Amino acid sequence: MENHAIEFRGITKRFGSVTANNNVDLYVDKGTIMSLLGENGSGKTTLMNMLAGIYMPDEGQIYVDGKPVSILSPKDAFDNGVGMIHQHFKLIDVFTAAENVALGINEGKYDLKDVAAKVTEICNKYGFDIDPAKKIYDMSVSEKQTVEIIKVLYRGANTLILDEPTAVLTPQETSKLFSIMKTMKEDGKAIIIITHKLNEVMEISDVVAVLRKGEHIATVKTSETNPQQLTEMMVGRAVELDIARKDPVNPVPRLTISNLTCRNSDGVVKLNNVSFVANGGEILGIAGIAGSGQKELLEAVAGLNKIDSGSIIYTPEGKEPAELVGLSPMKIKEAGVALAFVPEDRLGMGLVGGMGMTGNMMLRSWNKGKGPFIDRKGPEKLAADVFEFLEVKTPHIDYPVRKLSGGNVQKVLVGREIATSPSVLMSAYAVRGLDINTSYVIYDLMCEQKEKGTAVVFVGEDLDVLLQLCDRILVLCGGEVSGIVDARTTTKEEIGLLMTSVGGKEEN
Repeated sequence: MENHAIEFRGITKRFGSVTANNNVDLYVDKGTIMSLLGENGSGKTTLMNMLAGIYMPDEGQIYVDGKPVSILSPKDAFDNGVGMIHQHFKLIDVFTAAENVALGINEGKYDLKDVAAKVTEICNKYGFDIDPAKKIYDMSVSEKQTVEIIKVLYRGANTLILDEPTAVLTPQETSKLFSIMKTMKEDGKAIIIITHKLNEVMEISDVVAVLRKGEHIATVKTSETNPQQLTEMMVGRAVELDIARKDPVNPVPRLTISNLTCRNSDGVVKLNNVSFVANGGEILGIAGIAGSGQKELLEAVAGLNKIDSGSIIYTPEGKEPAELVGLSPMKIKEAGVALAFVPEDRLGMGLVGGMGMTGNMMLRSWNKGKGPFIDRKGPEKLAADVFEFLEVKTPHIDYPVRKLSGGNVQKVLVGREIATSPSVLMSAYAVRGLDINTSYVIYDLMCEQKEKGTAVVFVGEDLDVLLQLCDRILVLCGGEVSGIVDARTTTKEEIGLLMTSVGGKEEN
């Protein structure tokens, strides 16, 4: 008890009729790194949000350093030495690192020189590398994350919560972050990391706490467990963690991208002279630091992004090649191009939030009806199949998808797109927000599409998955192709270097 930095006793949180956390007893010690694991909807984020002052428990008590506390706001959390680093950064781009760190302290009354000096002191103590005077808009993703961590340390945090901290980092940046986390642990900090990457759990954590359906299943020493056991605790049954990748059979060009250049709405070049070939019967992975042009690339091919120059040639089986540049998404479809596109913004571009599963399935088939009549039987069956196969957690198939959890929204979208049996399947972060069990179902579906001769273009964040799933990996850096490598022979370290430097290795 004396060494517990944080303790939850009988914590219960409800949202209407849904119990997000049920009588959770859990603690983390000082000088310990704990990984928090669980499927979508297991209550991980809800539990941490109560510690961070975003939610309040309906029942139970939180203890800090052995004393009962009432955390009613993020300020209360800071006052109790708790800081949370969210996956989506909360920084002001036009301010410097020091200015962002000082925001909200002492009612805005501070000496910027003193703040900068303390920031430098924190950097020297833990091994950060950041210039207090550097503007946020000039920083890399890793540097922005560093500022977020320094913000909570500046406020005196002794317990740090990191939500998916490596999702946007290269392997080299991840290694540096882990080194810093170990230094903070040696300084007596308690660190809680939420992540889906089991290899990182095994590497960085001292203990692992597992939640399932809102309840605390177990806390185990990392040295006494393995990924398979952790997965079974999360899911409640045995799960196969191998991706059944087969070698491509007679791969043929389906998409030939040549010298593609395009800009965003602000006129900034997001893709510069990009060229590659996506073959039918293979999975081409796309790797890169967040914002390297992945989104713009897929949108350009799908006809959703204006193209400055270059060509996109689609070669359907048994037909003449067709140029896609300049065609609308509907014209691309009419030309016989089946592009299944899983975008980053699920509800903004992929699904209609007010519709249920059936209605969203109909978005792909409404034009098949005759006259004013729309056939619901096909979409209803598809909705029922996706509901059952991907275990979508919804009261019924016509329940509005905007009311579903992020992971379940993703299941609906991915299931619908794959069900169209496309000849080119493009997916952006198809498993983002999905639990490990459903993620492996999606990987298997991607492999099945590949075996049918589909050209699969898979944008992913987890390099371990890209190496296991893909045949080739194209790496983007600053909107340019820095390399195309064989997934069977390359390494995470090589890909990490390509993610940060244009002009790398081209595949033979």
